[in-house]
Amino acid sequence: MAPGGLVVRTALVAVAVVAVLLVALWLGQRRLIYLPDGAAPGPAEQVTDRAEDVWLTTSDGLRLGAWYVPPTAADRGVTVLVANGNAGNRADRAQLARALAVAGFATLLFDYRGYGGNPGRPSEEGLALDARAARSYLVDERAVSPGRLLYFGESLGTGVVTELATEYRPAGLLLRSPFVDLATLGQRHYPFLPVRLLLWDSFPVAESVARIDAPTTVVYGTADTIVPPDHSERVAECAGGPVVRVAVPGAGHNDAELIGGAEVVGALVELARRAVEP
Repeated sequence: MAPGGLVVRTALVAVAVVAVLLVALWLGQRRLIYLPDGAAPGPAEQVTDRAEDVWLTTSDGLRLGAWYVPPTAADRGVTVLVANGNAGNRADRAQLARALAVAGFATLLFDYRGYGGNPGRPSEEGLALDARAARSYLVDERAVSPGRLLYFGESLGTGVVTELATEYRPAGLLLRSPFVDLATLGQRHYPFLPVRLLLWDSFPVAESVARIDAPTTVVYGTADTIVPPDHSERVAECAGGPVVRVAVPGAGHNDAELIGGAEVVGALVELARRAVEP
């Protein structure tokens, strides 16, 4: 074969390999974004002896497991709706719920579709429906006043609660490790891929938070390599309401300080004072 023909053939093979890889990534992208622990997490009493197992019903007919955790100390009369990150299930947030109960908050921990033994498969649209079911449970069945309801989003959950807040304004919003949007974050980690062209789910946190006038707190770790600190700072800059930044020195994305540590709980207490309590 002539040298020129060999070069062309090699180039065509390379293009074909890249095309196959991109198609595989496109088709399997949600398996990379959503990392559920599909096991049922056990009874709510593992959080506190007063916690309750409850069920949420989504508008598309799914039944989702959740835990309602009442305060164990002086009741602030404030409830926190927690939207998890992309991995694990609600059992991984038990530490947070216990800490909030001691601080006087009621908390709803729920699992998205496909997580924690729940039916369905996760997607941006699906998680939006799940969050609405969680809010509906609190407002309709627990009679929680929207004026005494805080949203807490963790990582991917910041996209869930900011989208929810554009339709149902909370009293206040705490965003833990928020990112600008999924494509921008993905491009940071995979600069060699056309991430923005491939993604089905966008989670535009910065764009959504700009439309929300509620008091907002942004908490992030300065050593976070999964959601770099500059992403969280950019989200804070876009906030449509009064914003407070809480940078936790030396904390990584999954460190205990950011899961349910004193800095996070303290930030929520301060948010409640700004947004709800006289």
